[in-house]
Amino acid sequence: INPTSITIITLSIIMGTIMTMSSSNWLMAWIGLELNMLAILPIISKPKTTRASEATIKYFLTQAIASAMMLLSSTTNAWQTGSWDILELKNKFSTTIMTLSLTMKMGAAPIHFWLPEVLQGTTLQTALLITTWQKLAPISLMYMISNNIQPALLMSAGILSMIVGGLGGINQTQLRKTMAYSSINNLGWTIMIMALSPNLAVMNIFIYMIMTTPIFLMMTSTSTKTLQNLTTTWTTSTATTLSIALLMLSTSGLPPFTGFMPKMLALNELITQKLTTLATLAIMTSLVSLLFYLRVTYLIMVLTS
Repeated sequence: INPTSITIITLSIIMGTIMTMSSSNWLMAWIGLELNMLAILPIISKPKTTRASEATIKYFLTQAIASAMMLLSSTTNAWQTGSWDILELKNKFSTTIMTLSLTMKMGAAPIHFWLPEVLQGTTLQTALLITTWQKLAPISLMYMISNNIQPALLMSAGILSMIVGGLGGINQTQLRKTMAYSSINNLGWTIMIMALSPNLAVMNIFIYMIMTTPIFLMMTSTSTKTLQNLTTTWTTSTATTLSIALLMLSTSGLPPFTGFMPKMLALNELITQKLTTLATLAIMTSLVSLLFYLRVTYLIMVLTS
């Protein structure tokens, strides 16, 4: 892709996200998301392989369906309340459809199937973009309407994402798919706590992004794509491989790493609200997801020792 195209694409992605995050009207938010989606398609399809083309089509179709659901929801709400304002999402049907649309856009369960496939079909830099920047706009919209969403809906989607993210990553040897399930798992925590403390949810997703970015950048610099690659990478760049291992443990929420803090605060919030069953379930799913992070770390530690 030539420099002019890259500049236009980058500006469109940034503009789309900022437009969505700063709008108070559903139509402007939708336009921002569409601009964002159309700009990232050439980046996903950049590698001239059938996997990349397949990933592009999957990404386009899921995002287009989510956008259609978003339009349906906002139109129904405007029809009922006479307002296109984001904060005026009062209709129960509209709220449910909108929540499903936003979870689909960010790749959370139950409509998460596209995320591992899309990440596997594209480059590591694009995978980083999809797992971090592309989640900002839908999460900001969910944050804005969090007061109107039924808590049971958010918590169900959150717990389901945590279970899917934990179980899905166990059998993976491809690091991009592992990171995709890690993303689904972390989104589960974010969505679940969004029902009780939206500010804590935002902090959780930002800490996740801060930890994920260096993992992807180090994987890119060492061309590490599978667990097998990790076994050879440590001989040439031991410090980088060890950093990947420690960041993986941090992402899993293992104390005393940074990733433990938002999970501890989330569990504290759940217990304060007397949702102990939910807190126990969250801890159990977190232990399952810890298994695949430990696998990567154990592999690295055994080799370097």
